[in-house]
Amino acid sequence: MSQARLIWPISLLLVLPLVASWFAYPQTRLPPGFGVFPPLFVAQPPGFSLPLFMLVLLAETVVVLLLLFPGWFGFKKTTPSPQVEPGRLPLWFWVGVALTGFFWWLMWTRLTVFGDLVYFAFTPLWWGFILVLDGIVYRRSGGGSLLASLPKTFAATIAVSLLGWFFFEYFDYFALGNWYYPNSTLPELPHATVVVLFLLAYTTVWPAIFEWYTLLNTFPPFVARYANGPKLALPGNLLLWGGLALIVLMVFYPYPFFWALWIGVLAVFAGVLIRLGIPSPFSALAQGNWSPMVLMVLSSLFNGFFWELWNYGSAHPEATPVTNPNYWVYNIPYVNVIHVFSEMPLLGYAGYLPFGLLAWVMFIWAGRVFGFDTRLCRLPEPPARGLVTQAKNHQRVL
Repeated sequence: MSQARLIWPISLLLVLPLVASWFAYPQTRLPPGFGVFPPLFVAQPPGFSLPLFMLVLLAETVVVLLLLFPGWFGFKKTTPSPQVEPGRLPLWFWVGVALTGFFWWLMWTRLTVFGDLVYFAFTPLWWGFILVLDGIVYRRSGGGSLLASLPKTFAATIAVSLLGWFFFEYFDYFALGNWYYPNSTLPELPHATVVVLFLLAYTTVWPAIFEWYTLLNTFPPFVARYANGPKLALPGNLLLWGGLALIVLMVFYPYPFFWALWIGVLAVFAGVLIRLGIPSPFSALAQGNWSPMVLMVLSSLFNGFFWELWNYGSAHPEATPVTNPNYWVYNIPYVNVIHVFSEMPLLGYAGYLPFGLLAWVMFIWAGRVFGFDTRLCRLPEPPARGLVTQAKNHQRVL
């Protein structure tokens, strides 16, 4: 397969917003705040809109109903594979418990008894949590996990996470700051130190989501629940060019099209994989196996709960002193109401669903470009049966 066919659409995805900005911002040629890292507040977005709120709520309700009652949407029951005999919790699980517990306590209490360590708490907290998740997967799968069974793939998730999150920081500039980091200018920390802290924090995003995915795959009834649904083959060319068009529209109309930051980029990467016949959750969808897609979007959603929980506790508006430079604030137009954990609006949690898929297709794309294994579920399993066997085999490929 020609690498050019993989690379040119993503190159175009990166260049088009800059070209569009030349016309959208005739005086500055770039959106306000572009290039300031970490991103800061740019402008106040439009306020609450009841019609748009109800429209988004209706769409999210349909998704919730599909997850809760898949039979209503044409899914058929399948026999799950037998549950694996659980093993022991590995040593790194207990290391993760200690790291998570200590840095959670430190970040929320904001104690400086350990000196500047409190400013660094965010990343070790998350790496402790990743180890906890991996340890649970290891036990539930009978001795297999990303860290234990696929260490090279696990290392690749770290590298892709570090570079991949820059994609979203980059497109956030063109959306005029769906989120920003008000504490990134702490006078106690040099700017170079803050940049390093952010780079370290970026390494945790992909590993955490993928650990949730492998964990959900250790529940055979849950995997089988979505393994035999309607076959839905999405058109790769339409996704690719439609996604690029959405990104251009976002540059010219950043508030009405703020959601293109996730959907547009996802469509481009998905379109590339579909056009080239590369196995992905979308190729499984075309076979009627919705499990990879559903489990990944739920993985991102579950992980998002902890992102927002720990973000809220690390820098509550009434808390002093301010010690977490990684703290973020949302600046979402039209639906920024009914907040859960102070910052994230209730309907905003739906953004985690496409983000999980986007992280996965970016990982698969990077694996094809740089030649590393992107399979996430090569774990010890008992023999499966029937349609679930087909679903499991497809997930091993993924």
